[in-house]
Amino acid sequence: MSQHLSEQEIIRREKLKELEQLGINAYPAALYPVTHYSTDIKAGFSEETKEQFAEVCLAGRIMSIRDMGKANFAVLQDAAGKIQFYIRQDDICTGEDKTLYQTVWKKLLDIGDIIGIKGYVFTTKTGETSVHVKEFTILTKSLRPLPIVKEKDGEAFDAVTDPEFRYRQRYADLIINPAVKETFVKRTILVNTVRKFLNDRGALEVDTPVLQPIPGGAAARPFITHHNTLDMPLYLRIANELYLKRLIVGGFDWVYEFSRNFRNEGMDRTHNPEFTVLEWYTAYKDYFWMMEITEQLFESIAMALHGTTELQVGDKTINFKAPYKRISILDAIKENTGIDVSEMDEAQLRAVCKQLHIKADEGMGKGKLIDELFSETSEHTYIQPTFITDHPVEMSPLTKKHRSKPGLVERFELMINGKELANAYSELNDPIDQRERFEEQLRLMERGDDEAMFIDHDFLRAIEYGMPPTSGIGIGIDRLCMLMTNQPSIQDVLLFPQMRPEKREE
Repeated sequence: MSQHLSEQEIIRREKLKELEQLGINAYPAALYPVTHYSTDIKAGFSEETKEQFAEVCLAGRIMSIRDMGKANFAVLQDAAGKIQFYIRQDDICTGEDKTLYQTVWKKLLDIGDIIGIKGYVFTTKTGETSVHVKEFTILTKSLRPLPIVKEKDGEAFDAVTDPEFRYRQRYADLIINPAVKETFVKRTILVNTVRKFLNDRGALEVDTPVLQPIPGGAAARPFITHHNTLDMPLYLRIANELYLKRLIVGGFDWVYEFSRNFRNEGMDRTHNPEFTVLEWYTAYKDYFWMMEITEQLFESIAMALHGTTELQVGDKTINFKAPYKRISILDAIKENTGIDVSEMDEAQLRAVCKQLHIKADEGMGKGKLIDELFSETSEHTYIQPTFITDHPVEMSPLTKKHRSKPGLVERFELMINGKELANAYSELNDPIDQRERFEEQLRLMERGDDEAMFIDHDFLRAIEYGMPPTSGIGIGIDRLCMLMTNQPSIQDVLLFPQMRPEKREE
């Protein structure tokens, strides 16, 4: 395929050739001795500290140039932020040869090029902390121009917002939209906060298989592949639950994993086929304990990111301070529809769905119908953190039956801002009951439910050795990042979201 170049791309390639003719390597492999970052300088420089900044060395991308003849002001963007620098012909050229300034700097460099600068820090007449350059080095010639983002007083006022460009060319998005980078910095802080929270309480981080012979641990449609050497189908994991439970059987009391999961299902503002879930399992605990520690975790995350338990999400203020509201899923449906579905059979539930104009496929059993009723009528109403508890047994094939409420299980979903953020159980550890639940899932699969669970015979064998009473939880990290960074779409918290193939000109 031939490469179609714009006029600007052609010009930049010509400049690259001119640099080569001058003996300048535009892509040197040498180590560049960075000593400072832009934010360190701007935060630390003053008249009292200027001796500490008498020699600085920075590297980054040229983001703007203001030509003043034999001197220029320009802006350098490094990994931490931006800083102005001042470059003058007489400082970087010695003797009669002015090529380095007049030709290289003024004619052959462009916005987007990566350079290194050495000099000292000073304050301009307008009070801006800047670097007076005594030496510069070309580190990378940019052959593709960046989208132009106009700024005034350091603030962008026409940032690039086209999602097709931003998500497909995230590398350019990160360069020109500083707030995007900050979102992903916060994502890392969030993950590190969770990891520290769990580690400090004695949990052990583990890794479990991504390629699995059976896609277990959740009700979802898997991606299927084939292993040539073993001549067998394999599935990209839809969950890591059954492997973590095997570790509880093996004697670990508390294990967790940040699991990259894959589900061959729809895509929208809250769903991507590849996503991250935190799951942990703790022996000798139940779902009541899990609700309490989940409240503590969410408080910790809010404080780490924002310094407060109150967070503005769109036009709503959400408070993560415990305790959170608790309501059963059947009461939630009644609360929002006025209809009591607690004693209804499958036919009656299907009739209610029809009455409320909710699509109910023939493959849906009782559990799926209740789940659909809750999703369509109630889920969006829970803005403040709320535990939706005590689901019907048909909805939860891996959950322990409720100790005092027949027909229900000990499960909760944490709803925040109208979305599910976490799903937790008192885990089913009765191998006979578990086998019966799997067999019921098989019957649903035969009816056409392509999200019903497979029977995992090795997992059944594992819990026949004995799994202690255990509580487990799954927390959607991507959705949690959306919430905690006030982003409207899952694509805004994934560095490289899945997209349709790009149309290219032949």
